[in-house]
Amino acid sequence: MAAKLKKGDKVVVIAGRDKGKRGEILQVFPKKGRAIVSGVNLVKKHQKPTPQQQGGIIQKEAPIHLSNLMLEDPKDGSPTRVGFTVNKEGRKVRVARKSGEVVDG
Repeated sequence: MAAKLKKGDKVVVIAGRDKGKRGEILQVFPKKGRAIVSGVNLVKKHQKPTPQQQGGIIQKEAPIHLSNLMLEDPKDGSPTRVGFTVNKEGRKVRVARKSGEVVDG
């Protein structure tokens, strides 16, 4: 099945404690159905010191379920569903359902 959300997409969180936050997808885990989004779902991790890194409490992004994310419409920035269509060159591209704009380059 084609991926509706990919690395580099601008997304809006639609559910959970970070509802309403926006960010860019840094990494996607398709088998787990989760993604890491910049500035969203921040957790504190107690890090032990290593020769390369000092110890302490660090903040990092934890994976969030893909069902809690929606693509940001390229036209007005509102959350939109993702559809697929075939362009003039015969390539399958992602389309924002709200505005009808092509998301892929």
